[in-house]
Amino acid sequence: MNLQLTRTQAAFAVAGLLLAVGAPTAYATLDDGTSAAPRRGEPYIQTQLFFGTARPDGGPAVTDKQFMAFIDKEVTPGFPDGLTVQSGRGQWRDVSGTIEKERSYELILLYPVAEAGPSDRKIEEIRRDYEKAFGQESVGRVDDRAEVDF
Repeated sequence: MNLQLTRTQAAFAVAGLLLAVGAPTAYATLDDGTSAAPRRGEPYIQTQLFFGTARPDGGPAVTDKQFMAFIDKEVTPGFPDGLTVQSGRGQWRDVSGTIEKERSYELILLYPVAEAGPSDRKIEEIRRDYEKAFGQESVGRVDDRAEVDF
């Protein structure tokens, strides 16, 4: 009897998991455009870049003044319509396996989907320029689609 109860419980657990996994997909297909919240904006790409400030060679950390001068020289000319810079604290595992904790910056860029190709080239150049100028191993990048309205 106890074995039967365990099998029944397992069957319900599996069924529950299958329903939980399938539910978001099912609900996502229910939007027929008549929802109460109207869609706004135009299709854009949002790119977030993450810049560390500690130097792997042990040199002095990148200062606010140095970072903002980099933004003015390397980013603003390619994205003159606007951008956002946020200060933060971050951590990541470097190539030697050490977890590095450092002051960091997040740069947020928004650009129309139609400009994705040219913007991608500019963004990759920004990443390479920062790595070279400040001796960084990498600059993190995240891209996402968004609907933007100004």
